[in-house]
Amino acid sequence: MGYRPIEDYGIIGDMHSLALVGMDGSIDWLCFPHFDSPSVFAAILDDEKGGRFKVSPAFESFTTKQLYWPDTNVLVTRFFLHHGVGEVIDYMPVDDPEDGHWRHQLIRRVRVVRGEVTFRMECSPAFDYAREEHETNLVAGGACFRSSRLSLGLATHVPLEQRGSGVVAEFTLREEQRAVFELQEIEAGYGFDVSLWEQEEEMLFERTVEYWRRWLLKCTYKGRWREMVYRSALALKLLTYEPTGAIVAAPTCSLPETLGGGRNWDYRYTWLRDAAFTLYGLLRIGFTEEAARFMDWLESRCECSNPDGSLQLMYGIDGQSDLTEETLDHLEGYHGSRPVRIGNDASHQLQLDIYGELMDAVYLYNKHGGPISYDLWTRLRTLINWVCDNWRREDEGIWETRGGRKHFVYSKLMCWVALDRGLRLAEKRSFPADRERWLKVRDEIYEEIMERGWNEEHQTFVQAYDDDTLDASNLVMPLVFFLSAKDPRMLSTLEAINRSPGEGGLVSNGLVYRYDVEKSPDGLKGEEGTFSLCTFWLVEALTRAGRVEEARLIFEQMLSYANHLGLYAEEIGPGGEALGNFPQAFTHLTLISAAFNLDRALGAGS
Repeated sequence: MGYRPIEDYGIIGDMHSLALVGMDGSIDWLCFPHFDSPSVFAAILDDEKGGRFKVSPAFESFTTKQLYWPDTNVLVTRFFLHHGVGEVIDYMPVDDPEDGHWRHQLIRRVRVVRGEVTFRMECSPAFDYAREEHETNLVAGGACFRSSRLSLGLATHVPLEQRGSGVVAEFTLREEQRAVFELQEIEAGYGFDVSLWEQEEEMLFERTVEYWRRWLLKCTYKGRWREMVYRSALALKLLTYEPTGAIVAAPTCSLPETLGGGRNWDYRYTWLRDAAFTLYGLLRIGFTEEAARFMDWLESRCECSNPDGSLQLMYGIDGQSDLTEETLDHLEGYHGSRPVRIGNDASHQLQLDIYGELMDAVYLYNKHGGPISYDLWTRLRTLINWVCDNWRREDEGIWETRGGRKHFVYSKLMCWVALDRGLRLAEKRSFPADRERWLKVRDEIYEEIMERGWNEEHQTFVQAYDDDTLDASNLVMPLVFFLSAKDPRMLSTLEAINRSPGEGGLVSNGLVYRYDVEKSPDGLKGEEGTFSLCTFWLVEALTRAGRVEEARLIFEQMLSYANHLGLYAEEIGPGGEALGNFPQAFTHLTLISAAFNLDRALGAGS
C-alpha cells in the first residue's frame, strides 16, 4: 500500500494510548493498551509486516479530507467518490467507568452521508512490533486475535472473512446507513453480545464528545489563533497518561529526522526538561488540574531520586527508570529508514539542564498553581546542592548528542536557573536553605557563561564554551530571565541566529535549525530538518525584543506548516514535509507559549 507522509495522519486516544489514523482510513500505529506497550499496528514502520486496521472505499478512486468533530478528539475521515460520500468516525472512549476499570476500546463508525458506497475493511494486527505470532478465530459477532500476552476482540455485525492472520470484509452502505467496528482487549471467552454493544456505542460516542467539550471549556485562552491553541491543548491532553499525569514527548518511535538516516528515536517517555514548558503552557491557558497532576508525577520522581539527589533525565510514563534501547532489525523503518529503535539509551546520559527546568516548573506551580510541601522542598534542596557540586561537569546537553560531552552553554544556563528559582522559592516560602552558597554559585555560573559562553569576535552566545558554533537553545535566555530580551548581547545573538544558514545563521525562511551539524558534529550520521519548537522560541525571543510584527509574520508562517488538522511533528524537512516523531508535545507547548505572549504583545485592540 505504500507509506503515507507523516503529516497525513490524525490522532485519537484515551489518555492511555493513541492511534495514528491516515487520510486513507488506515490505522498504521497503535501501541495497546498503553503508550509504551508493544505495537499492535505498526505499518508506518513496516508497510509489509507492521500490521494495520484499514477502512476505506473499495475498488474505485476517491479523495479524502479529515476533520475533528468540533472541540473534540473525535476524528472524521471523509471519502469523496463520483457517486457518493462516505466517512469513518474514529474515537477511543475516555469517560472512566463507574467500576474504575478502564475499558480500552477503539471504535470505528462507518457511514454514508450521500449516495451509496462499498467499503473494504482489513484488520491485520501484528503483535509485539510484529515479532509474535497470534491465533485468529472468527466468532459470532466478530473475530478474536490471541497472542501469548495480549488478546483483542473485534466486534461488528458485518460478516468477516479470515485472510491469513487477519480478517477482511466488504460491505455496501446507503445514505444514513452505518456499520460499527469495535476493537478492545479481551480476557476470556470468544463471544460478543453485539446487540447490547451497539446500543452502548451511541452512548459511548455521546459521552466521549461531551467529555472533550467539557474539558476544553476550562481553557481560558481567548486571543488570536484560538483554534490552533485549542488543538494544541487537545493534542497535549491526548499525550497525557491518565493514571500518573505524565506527558509523553510523542506517541511514536523511530519516525526519522531525515529519510534514510539513523536519527530514529523512541519518544514514548517523559522528559524532565519538558516540565517547565508543560507547566507554563498548561497554567497559562487555565488547565490547573492537569498541571497539578503533572506536578504530582514530578514529585514522585524526586522521591525516587538517587541518594545524592540527582535524577534521571527521562522516565517511563509510570515512573520506570529502565528504558534500555533495543534495535528491531526485522522492521524496515519508515520509507526504509533504519534502524528502528525502542527504548532510549539517552536516559543514561548526563544532561545538567534538567535541574533548571525542574526547578522552574516547581517555582511556576508554587506561584500559579498551589503551594508545594515541605517534604518536596527538602528533596529539592538536596537536588540544588547536587547542582552546586556538579555544574562544572561536561555533559551531553539538551539535544542528546552522542559525540562526546562538552561544556554546553544551555546546560550551564539551566544550572543557573535551578539555583535562581531555588533562591526565589526559598525566599517566597521562607524555606530553610543554604542561601549564601547558592547565591555564590549562581553568580559564578552567570559570570562564567558571560566569559566563556560569549564569543567576543562574533558577538554572540555560542553552543559550548570557547567555540564559535551557534545554537538555537540560547534563544531561551530571555525566556528564563537570564538576560533582558533587549540586552545588547541578546540582541546580537538573536541577530546572528536569525541569519540564513548561507550567512552563518540558523534560520531558513523563518524556520530554525537547532545547530549546524557540519560545524558541530554530534556523533550521528545524516542531516536533519528545521526544529519546530526552535521556531516558536524565535517567535518568543523576537516578541520580547519588541520586534512584534516580525515575530507575528514568522508565527503565521509557522502555522502554515502544521498538518491539515493543526498537528506538528518534531521537524520540518526541506520540502516542507513533517519529519520525526508525531505529534511532538514540546512543539505544541511552545506554540501555546508563543501564541500567548505574542497575542499579549499585540494588544487586545490590535
